[in-house]
Amino acid sequence: MKVILLGELRGKGGEGDVVDVAQGFAENFLYPNKIAIPATKGNLKQLEERRHNIAKREEKRLADAAALKELLEGKAVAVDARVGEEGQLFGSVTSAMIADAIQQQLGVEIDRKRIARSHTIKNAGRHEVEVDLYRDINATVAVLVGVTEEDLAEAEPVAEAEAEEVAEEATEE
Repeated sequence: MKVILLGELRGKGGEGDVVDVAQGFAENFLYPNKIAIPATKGNLKQLEERRHNIAKREEKRLADAAALKELLEGKAVAVDARVGEEGQLFGSVTSAMIADAIQQQLGVEIDRKRIARSHTIKNAGRHEVEVDLYRDINATVAVLVGVTEEDLAEAEPVAEAEAEEVAEEATEE
């Protein structure tokens, strides 16, 4: 069954696209949620008249997503989590926790459903996470779990002191 999408539908297309979907999916989900309308002759004619407006909105969405990518790409956020011995977490880091950390630390609001994780985060340390911004535009954000900025600042002098001790021991031998 052919339908005209009124908004973005992940995996199918964006606003104004004519896609083929199952009849039950269209009647039970797309139509009641006003995500799509049937692809009748009259609706297709109206779509052709609105193509210019849809293209302008699409350009704006792409520009906004590109600007958001510039803000997020390569940035790191710290997520507080209870860490046990040997770096194991009590539970795991959720997408909602990552979205909250991004909003608090970077000032950018991201929907938790846009955060793509290939695996669950159950260990302390640095993890790379993909954020789907819009269609093919993705940003990579580093998530520091169980490590705060204060801990990182304190760890650097300790690591330098330990390195000096090891160097002194090596020269004594």
